[in-house]
Amino acid sequence: MRRILTTMIFGVAALVIMTGCGRVRYPKYYTLDLPAPPDPPAGENAHATLAVREFRAPPYLRQRSIVYKTSAEQIGFYAYHRWAIDPREFVTNSVIERLRGSGVFAHVKPYDGSRDVDYVLSGRLEKLEEIDYQGSIKVQVALSAEVTSIAARATVWTNSVSEIGDVNQHDVPAVVAEMDRTMQRAIEKLLSPLPSDLATGGTAAKGN
Repeated sequence: MRRILTTMIFGVAALVIMTGCGRVRYPKYYTLDLPAPPDPPAGENAHATLAVREFRAPPYLRQRSIVYKTSAEQIGFYAYHRWAIDPREFVTNSVIERLRGSGVFAHVKPYDGSRDVDYVLSGRLEKLEEIDYQGSIKVQVALSAEVTSIAARATVWTNSVSEIGDVNQHDVPAVVAEMDRTMQRAIEKLLSPLPSDLATGGTAAKGN
């Protein structure tokens, strides 16, 4: 019995020593710094209101791990590099801020399920990933959105965009920095064809 106890003590001690010698890795967390545009007063003819639903995304983008692709079919996840918040959250917040700053609508707010607005914008984050299989390191951001008229119960505008950005050096902070720049371009292109006649309740055309 004493021999077994002694063996167990030495085993535990050895495990403690090995654990102490090993390097413990902690996750690093990132977010996209998408600056809000100036918030001008609404245009003189702007009286329509808009609510923005939280953007949807594929399940693999909702895991908060930063995604990379080594082929068109294979998706990988960085084990120690993660988003600080759900990517859908910072995309949704940035879209709301840009629409508020555009002056197209009298009021823009997050969608809360109520029908006290004229329009609802629904969007989807299609891609937010590092691309490692085309001879260089790139990032890709893809977004789509549509605006629905509450009164008409019909879609009055749609648009989708896909943007590619080049990464100068292969480390995760550089990848995230390029995702930030590429996301800004994607959001601007997504919303830039939003017709101004929505502000007066006019019938909008579908985007490209």
